[in-house]
Amino acid sequence: MSLLHLLLVAVVQGLTEFLPISSSGHLILLPSLTGLQDQGQTIDVAVHVGTLAAVVLYFWADVKKALRGIPGLLRWQINSQETWLALCLAVATIPVVVVGLIFNLTGIDDLLRSTAVIGWTMIIFGIVLYWTDQKGAVEKTADRWSIRDAVVMGLWQVVALIPGTSRSGITISAARYLGYARHDAAKLSMLMSIPTIMASGVLLGAEVVADANADVARDGAIAAVFAFFAALLALSLMMRLLRTVSFTPYVIYRLVLGAVLLWIAYA
Repeated sequence: MSLLHLLLVAVVQGLTEFLPISSSGHLILLPSLTGLQDQGQTIDVAVHVGTLAAVVLYFWADVKKALRGIPGLLRWQINSQETWLALCLAVATIPVVVVGLIFNLTGIDDLLRSTAVIGWTMIIFGIVLYWTDQKGAVEKTADRWSIRDAVVMGLWQVVALIPGTSRSGITISAARYLGYARHDAAKLSMLMSIPTIMASGVLLGAEVVADANADVARDGAIAAVFAFFAALLALSLMMRLLRTVSFTPYVIYRLVLGAVLLWIAYA
């Protein structure tokens, strides 16, 4: 792959992974809209690794808490904030891992990779994001995350397996529906992304190991670095803006893009 192609894929993944506008939808559409060849699963894995590194670095203080809580969780000694955070993240991740594995093994995920599906999900879940953001209360903070709320957000996250939904968008919608403030909703969504991206990376990585070679590994490393910096930039900007700006700009973008995609699909 050319350096420009790698840069384009990495930047698209990095910028859209954590913004509520669907990274998978943009990556699926990239080849058809640009005429470039599909980047393949190896590059997909690489850019996921890059975005994973970015979110871990940005939320390192919270990641350390969750890591410190794992030993206690394994002993089922839920007696600290660290263990509680680790438990909530585990509970929120289980549904999407189970359903995602089923989708992958049955081929359902391939059936959903279409322009029409992405167009509809862009619009529908953009409206869901707007409604929950406008109607949701702001009474809860991230440090009050409960098991019940983790379950609800985990179930909503399953919907993100449909391309165009946006994993961050649907989990932020769930958090706002549950009453979390915008900044806290985004923070919980980003923390939930860490085990989810790891699980996705392991699944995709297992499928591409056999085809790995030096050239592909080099391209993957380059893409991962580009995706890391793009994701870190997107995260920093969004988390800062959410202190003063709503999710409405992202909703408008989703509606416009969704309409264009539907026109392309049905014209």
